[in-house]
Amino acid sequence: MHAMENDPRLSLRLHFTQGLTFGRGKADLLRLIDEQGSISAAGRAMNMSYRRAWALVEEMNLAFNQPLVDSSRGGAKGGGAQLTPTGRQMLADYTALEELLRREGDGELLRMRAALKGYAPQ
Repeated sequence: MHAMENDPRLSLRLHFTQGLTFGRGKADLLRLIDEQGSISAAGRAMNMSYRRAWALVEEMNLAFNQPLVDSSRGGAKGGGAQLTPTGRQMLADYTALEELLRREGDGELLRMRAALKGYAPQ
């Protein structure tokens, strides 16, 4: 574990020319949908309203050639949601990019951190 892992906190945010911004929040939402099998449960886990979670999923689904989340509305057995193969790949790619930045950017992050006022080496 790197001493820098949590300081500074690293979060990758991608801004696509199509207008989609994809960062930690959407990645976490996808991860939680995958774990919990529900958009509303994933939203609750993030302290996000049901409406906001659905809006983010819809935004992502419309932005890609294939939807990232497949959902079924409630019924006798209730609704559910799961990541599509495209959703799993987008989440894996985002996670890999974040890890690459963490792994390869240690030197740059250390220099930036050392230049801060009040920095005290550990």
